[in-house]
Amino acid sequence: MTDNDPKNLSDADWRNTLSPEAYTVLRKEGTEAPGSSALNNEYRAGQFACAGCGTPLFSHDMKFDSGTGWPSFFDVIPGAIETKTDFKMILPRTEYHCANCGGHQGHVFKDGPEPTGLRYCNNGVALRFAPDETAE
Repeated sequence: MTDNDPKNLSDADWRNTLSPEAYTVLRKEGTEAPGSSALNNEYRAGQFACAGCGTPLFSHDMKFDSGTGWPSFFDVIPGAIETKTDFKMILPRTEYHCANCGGHQGHVFKDGPEPTGLRYCNNGVALRFAPDETAE
């Protein structure tokens, strides 16, 4: 890597750092197959962080089973993501990225549970799970 700041990494640096699957999702805004991530069934206490830079994005208590085949969350750690409008599916969708490294995470929809009514539909390969060491 040429720099410790993920915003300054070159495409070659990202290719060398990430698995091919993570590179496709995080850097090229790809989507993994539904049901392909073990994180879809991860409900232990801990945090879900960006697989690109390690920035915490979600806590375990924000996660819910959406039945979609992707890890889903009803809220995000404040300041952890940035959004933009995506027109790839003709109709506009809200896409979100890690605010630290710009890594693509997924899309947010207005069909989630209370209290937010939102569903952050995340690619599992774009996340790392860190269990809470103090939880039993």
